[in-house]
Amino acid sequence: MKIVVIGGGVVGSLVARELCKYEVDVTLIDKNFDIGMGVSKANSAILHAGYDDEAGTQRAKFCVRGNELYTKLEEELEIDVKRIGSHVLAFKNEDLNTLDELYKRGIENGVPGMRILTKDEIQDMEPNINPSVIASLYAPTAGITEPWQVAIAAVENAQKNGLKLALNEEVIKIVTVDGKIKGVETDKNEYDADVVINAAGLYSDKIATMAGDVAIPLHPRRGEYVLLNKFTVHDLVNSIIFPPPSKMGKGILVLPTVDGGILLGPTSEDLPYVMKFDRSTTKPGIEKVVEGAKRLIPGIDLRETVKTFAGSRPESPNKDFWIGRSKKIKGLVHAAAMRSPGLTAAPAIAEFIPEEVQDFMEVKFEKKNDFDPKRKRIVHYFTDVSKEEYDEIIKKDPLAGKIVCVCNKVTEREVLEAIKRGATTLDGIKFRTRAMFGECQGGFCTNKLLEILSRETGKSIEELHYGTKKSYVVNGKVRP
Repeated sequence: MKIVVIGGGVVGSLVARELCKYEVDVTLIDKNFDIGMGVSKANSAILHAGYDDEAGTQRAKFCVRGNELYTKLEEELEIDVKRIGSHVLAFKNEDLNTLDELYKRGIENGVPGMRILTKDEIQDMEPNINPSVIASLYAPTAGITEPWQVAIAAVENAQKNGLKLALNEEVIKIVTVDGKIKGVETDKNEYDADVVINAAGLYSDKIATMAGDVAIPLHPRRGEYVLLNKFTVHDLVNSIIFPPPSKMGKGILVLPTVDGGILLGPTSEDLPYVMKFDRSTTKPGIEKVVEGAKRLIPGIDLRETVKTFAGSRPESPNKDFWIGRSKKIKGLVHAAAMRSPGLTAAPAIAEFIPEEVQDFMEVKFEKKNDFDPKRKRIVHYFTDVSKEEYDEIIKKDPLAGKIVCVCNKVTEREVLEAIKRGATTLDGIKFRTRAMFGECQGGFCTNKLLEILSRETGKSIEELHYGTKKSYVVNGKVRP
């Protein structure tokens, strides 16, 4: 059986990996130069515990299981998963009712270990919290990861197990005959297919319509963020701090990032359909982020800001995922409308999709005897090996001691490994090594990375991209 997965975000990548456990032909197509560069590139990176979602919804069904599965993914794919826990704060008596509702919902959804904490208990765990807090709902299974890292790792492992990867190809047609999937055409190639998995993120509605299925109602919801300096404010909070939720979502929060920074946000702004491309930040949006974050942690010092950015997530009117087989087109399966907690739910959705395909295609997939679930991460010499080991490595490989990114101490050997694994853009290197992710945000290493990327790919610097097709880094000839 030939299966095409459209979309290389967290969901599509994990689905592709899961399918590669079976004796089927799997191809993953993404229009970007790299994996994880759509919705997965910019969000809060939270593994939610699962108390937010009402029982009976698909979000509730997949969130708690997905959270649980990240422990296995961490071990198999060597990705970063930190179970730092979360607090939903209460500042007034009415908020206590909200905490109670969330707690009961969490129990119904099977969330383990939740507790309602007193003011003293919260302040012991989070000394910088707003002293006006009166209680919190604490969920120890909540955590953080890096969504793009999850997607990249899943695809690396899937390729090891037979996945065919087609990047920089945009799907232009879904071929159907008599209501059945027959193939996929991109702007570069044609692919035979018995099954298409629609995991196209913000563009899942377009893929569904292209296949002749019913329209999936989606619109972009923009979230703006502020990132603070990890070298100066890393101890501001130890866990994920939420305000009481509202009808627009979980609210503006404060949380640590995997590499030690502090993230504030997001806003929650519904945009018209035609603004799916929009990733701009706005003055009112950032002001709203700051106001909301300071309500939780009053001592935030904005002089430590290193970056502001925005991401968009696909939002549907019914506030739930759109997952499962099409009732109109045989062979079409959707993993769409992946609003929060899409990142958390992704492994559980990936676990579900092969079962769904076998059920409606009335087949039983044979499991591969030689499937290897393990993937090795790129070694970061300053954290992953001892000083003595590092000295020995440098003696044999001087490039392992040549620093390219000073902020995050990324070496040329790590950059070369990223390129070897598929990075063709600056973003590709950045999201595999954390070069350009530090305090200077690439101010001192961009030119070095361009030189290395140019040398290794055989392309001139003028031909290189930051991340997307139109993001050329220079707009004229660069002197050698």
